[in-house]
Amino acid sequence: MKKTKTVTPAQANTLITDSGALLIDVREQDEWNKVRIPGAVHKPMSRFADWHDSLPRDRTVVVHCQSGARSAKVVKALRKHSKHPDVTNLSGGIIDWAQDNYPIDAGPAR
Repeated sequence: MKKTKTVTPAQANTLITDSGALLIDVREQDEWNKVRIPGAVHKPMSRFADWHDSLPRDRTVVVHCQSGARSAKVVKALRKHSKHPDVTNLSGGIIDWAQDNYPIDAGPAR
């Protein structure tokens, strides 16, 4: 299997804003409730079996978690189980995203 494709926060932002990539947050509910990236879709890793086949196949999917470790596992699983054609991991997760001064929403999710 190929090495997991990764993108930096800057590359992910370009994919999302310029190419319409879908941003998936695989952290758990308590993490999502504290902070999230605007526009991300919450799909917890623990519920992977419930949602992995429902992702659109006609656009890039960028997966993120807190630091990039869990999302890397999800990217590998998406390639293996769903054979998704264009899925990538956000290197450094939401931590690097925030450190690079990209927007985040804090507090309870609405």
